[in-house]
Amino acid sequence: MFVEYLSLTDFRTYQQLDLALQPATTVLVGPNGIGKTNIVEAIGYLASLSSHRVSSDGPLVRFGAGQALVRAKVVRGGQATSLELELNPGKANRVRINRAHPVRARDSLGILRTVLFAPEDLALVKGDPGNRRRFLDELLTSLVPHHAATRSDFERVLKQRNALLKSARASGRFTASHESTLEVWDQHMAQAGAALLRGRLDVVRLLQPHLRAAYASLTDGSKAAQAIYRSTIDTQLSDDGEVENDGGASQGLLEDLTVPELAQKYLDEFKRQRKKEVERGISLVGPHRDELELLLGPAPAKGYASHGETWSMALSLRLACYHVFCEDDRSPGATPVLILDDVFAELDTGRRNRLAEVVSGAEQVIVTAAVAEDIPAALQGAQLVVVSGGVTAGAS
Repeated sequence: MFVEYLSLTDFRTYQQLDLALQPATTVLVGPNGIGKTNIVEAIGYLASLSSHRVSSDGPLVRFGAGQALVRAKVVRGGQATSLELELNPGKANRVRINRAHPVRARDSLGILRTVLFAPEDLALVKGDPGNRRRFLDELLTSLVPHHAATRSDFERVLKQRNALLKSARASGRFTASHESTLEVWDQHMAQAGAALLRGRLDVVRLLQPHLRAAYASLTDGSKAAQAIYRSTIDTQLSDDGEVENDGGASQGLLEDLTVPELAQKYLDEFKRQRKKEVERGISLVGPHRDELELLLGPAPAKGYASHGETWSMALSLRLACYHVFCEDDRSPGATPVLILDDVFAELDTGRRNRLAEVVSGAEQVIVTAAVAEDIPAALQGAQLVVVSGGVTAGAS
């Protein structure tokens, strides 16, 4: 698939931008801070309904404007679909598909698929577990859009359950009324958490072989890359409520369980952790506390990987996503759009060339760079120069 046309209105620094794009490789060149990333961020947002740079929609709307619009024409297997996304900070975002009446933004998930590489991806390896949970959830909702509702339901229930635990803690005594109400929320959270956990476990299973292959393709192959999902059920909790290293045992015990079986495990664990949760006034059990541990050989990548190994692991996670998408839909023209945002400047020559060779076969690749010399020969293509407030044609 590819994006044939992109229009931005009051998005980030752009009052108005209209951009025609082609299949194959397009290179956006311009000084840092000129707005290259804003363009690819908009494309990535259309696909995932999230930004790789910020966690809220507010900064995406041009300062002083009340709303931003992102419009695109997406071509997939010869069929064109128009998308128009309204970004309304503080209110619900809406989308029009083929100029129909506005619907919920999440109804557009799956129409455009992208895999975006960016310097922020280092946080997938070096950052806290929340970065890796978000990575899994974004891939899950892109593969199975109805899981956007699963994730939303879980977050809503978690908020309500935490409010009850906080209220009970503040009152100084845990009453029978607290217990009965908490049991109701336990049921809701067990169901929502089990559905989300089941989806994440499925995603990790799909990622695993591609992660190993991608890491081997970017390095000398001396270390094997692996991802292990560690859950707060069937895992020992530390004193601060985080999962402790169990050598991958929890993933092995859980991966064959059904959603009802996982829900029952949550209910059992809620009872076991009841006293500690009431004392802390917060939910200590659930997908919001899980971890995706990344290993290089026998050692965790976090804290042990070199800078180059960290980059290779982060890139491998994104490449694994690309191959999962390709396996999920093998129809002609269904491969996702690859976006490489200012990545090559961070890589040594060997990793630049290996990454370029791996991604050059995609139907559409969009690359940003401060200088054209950062782009390996294998990815040379149409060049557009980004200037203040717009884009001009460059060398081909």
